[in-house]
Amino acid sequence: MDENQENKEEVKVEKTEPVKTECSNQDKQIKGLVAAVIVTMAFLTIVAIVIVVALMGRSGESEGGETSESQVDEECTEDETESLNVLLYDSPDIRKPILYFYPEEETEVNVKLGYSQNITCSYPKYKEDGWNVLAKPNGDLIDLDTGKNLYALYYESENEEKLEIEKEGFIVRSEDVAHFLEEKLRILGLTDREAEEFIVYWLPTLEANAYNYIRFASSEEINQNMPLELSVEPDTLIRVQMVYQGIDKPIEVVEQAIEPPERTGFVVVEWGGTEIK
Repeated sequence: MDENQENKEEVKVEKTEPVKTECSNQDKQIKGLVAAVIVTMAFLTIVAIVIVVALMGRSGESEGGETSESQVDEECTEDETESLNVLLYDSPDIRKPILYFYPEEETEVNVKLGYSQNITCSYPKYKEDGWNVLAKPNGDLIDLDTGKNLYALYYESENEEKLEIEKEGFIVRSEDVAHFLEEKLRILGLTDREAEEFIVYWLPTLEANAYNYIRFASSEEINQNMPLELSVEPDTLIRVQMVYQGIDKPIEVVEQAIEPPERTGFVVVEWGGTEIK
């Protein structure tokens, strides 16, 4: 009996030992998965807390009077919009005069504006001695002070003389503005590229008006508002300044006569515009 009992016990042990081992491995796997889940959840919880704290801190800074990055973006956008609105509707400035240079050979030119105290914006930054550039026949420029490659010089300025509606000019409907500018700028001596840059800048402003009174300032008016001094005298100087005012209905004017210039030799071109107030 004792031997049989011992054999049975041995058999039982042999049968149950693998079961214990298998259960033990499963337990370890389950415990490992549970631990991994707990660690992951703890990590995600910490991340969530950090994000919430950061957001609360930024919100507190905004309420406390400090400026957040989003506020800076909004303020910059608002400032830019406000500045643009002032420029478009309230300012008597000469807007976006831009200068192109086309010498017959590479030429160093010093460019000075007669009423530099009236300049409100410029690029490159206008200095006391003006701009110093190397002009190339294809129209490219090199700023000799900075080495930057440019294609034009830009500035805006306050008017020295008041501009008004004259008996001569043109009345242009909103839908006719693009065609009108294409035609007149060609007569005034601008190339297709120069005319395109003029049109894409002014078109939104002019098309916003039901009608526009438009005339092109004379050379005398342009020089009175901003004399242009060049160290190398060009053979052809074309300065185009559009004077305009948006109106609700047509008025009677005599069509302005425009004389086309001849582009020869060293050519310098400038275009800009100003709104009548």
